[in-house]
Amino acid sequence: MNETVTTLIERRRRECATAMKTDAARAAIALHGTPVLLLDPSIVVRQYTRLRDALPFVRFHYAVKACAHPAVIAALAEAGCDFDVASGEEIALLDDHGVLDGGSARARVIHTHPIKKDAEISEALAAGIRTFVIDNEAELEKFRRVGVPGVDLLVRLAYRSPHAGSDLSSKFGVSAERAEELVARADAVGLDVAGFSFHVGSQLDDPARFAAAIRETDALMQRLEVARGRRFTLLDIGGGFPVAYNRPVADLEEIARAIRPVLAPLAERYRILAEPGRVLVAESALLVTSVDGVADRPDGRWYYLDDGLYGSYSNVLTEGVHPLVFAERDLHGSASPRRTATLAGPTCDSADVIARECDLPALAVGDLLVSPVMGAYTSVTATRFNGRPFTPVAVLTPVRLPAGVMSRLA
Repeated sequence: MNETVTTLIERRRRECATAMKTDAARAAIALHGTPVLLLDPSIVVRQYTRLRDALPFVRFHYAVKACAHPAVIAALAEAGCDFDVASGEEIALLDDHGVLDGGSARARVIHTHPIKKDAEISEALAAGIRTFVIDNEAELEKFRRVGVPGVDLLVRLAYRSPHAGSDLSSKFGVSAERAEELVARADAVGLDVAGFSFHVGSQLDDPARFAAAIRETDALMQRLEVARGRRFTLLDIGGGFPVAYNRPVADLEEIARAIRPVLAPLAERYRILAEPGRVLVAESALLVTSVDGVADRPDGRWYYLDDGLYGSYSNVLTEGVHPLVFAERDLHGSASPRRTATLAGPTCDSADVIARECDLPALAVGDLLVSPVMGAYTSVTATRFNGRPFTPVAVLTPVRLPAGVMSRLA
């Protein structure tokens, strides 16, 4: 990791300046006004290519939940990326884009939500999906009742990572001992546990933790193969690759250097999967907002924006990330005079505060602000609280969408 906070901020400023100068960005702002999310699918493909080049023996299944925009799905599908779903609506979205055509769902789509209704399992099976994640006996029983042959189950392991942005093993996953019991139970009822999955946690800036989780999982798999006289075929290393919002983090290549020596030898024994989400889409979008109101309060200057925590900045509320916010006039050099200010969203909720102590030039109603790295867990986690409409998404670079999707977007 060679970047400092200062160089990261300057890099993000340049990225925003470059995007905002394009004819496509200015046309989108003229058409939609603000707020508007400016999405560049070519950046999604760039990130996928980086992952594929760094870990060529891994099959990457994009976690659709991170950003379900049709342009993202279309760009990744065309690039050859596979997909990770957690609901029937996400399956339907992939069907719209032809991902399920010709029986390809078996190879291209995995269902990783550990808890599913019987109807959801049946729906996924009908779509051709055959790889599912479980972490308890109740889920095993659901698959036993369905009785569809050829299903590959992955037992999700829990690896607590308190330094992750979101410690996902606090809700899902089991210990090695409990995993062994689930494998034994599956064998007893004729179900196939093909391997194991784990997720070290979202926004985990710790390459060594990724490598340790792989080692621990492989050790468990080898021990169970000997103890139970069986072979495993799948290893799912999850996601969690971090993204630099307001501070530097380990980049994709640094994480790959840490895990490649551990993972590469395993590719001879297992099919290795991963579920990247945020790292593919976060940098693909920036948010343009404008100042709706200005007030001087006892704790200083407040600017009220037309998007907030219940909208595109929902990632601040749900994930604790801290996107940078630039005044448009700052994008081509520091504007003055300056002062610190609080940025608040447009709703009547006093908790709708985006950031405090922001270093900004003096702003007036109507001035534009720009936040980079707004492609992940923003539009998908937004609400319509206070009757506010969802922020429109404008696609900046061309992407081929299926005719059926085009007709619904028209």
